[in-house]
Amino acid sequence: MTAITEQSATEKTGARTREAAGVISGARERIDALDDRIIGLVQERMAVSAVIQEARITSGGRRVNLSREMEILGRYRKELGKPGTTLAMTLLELCRGRV
Repeated sequence: MTAITEQSATEKTGARTREAAGVISGARERIDALDDRIIGLVQERMAVSAVIQEARITSGGRRVNLSREMEILGRYRKELGKPGTTLAMTLLELCRGRV
């Protein structure tokens, strides 16, 4: 690796060595792949939620089921701690009102 290439790799990753830059680059590739999967799963969740909302509304029910949302918030909080609640609230917001 040339000095310029080594400098670019370490600057891009914030690492101080070429070895650390390699580890960070590989881990970031994994994170990018995980993010792609997460985005796909969120989009799938949004589609399933739309089916549920449509069925509920056409049967005369409300668009949102607050007791179910509280159940989801509790599950995320239990598994991920306080930030899990924020994540669940974001997911619920993304999935509401698609009908």
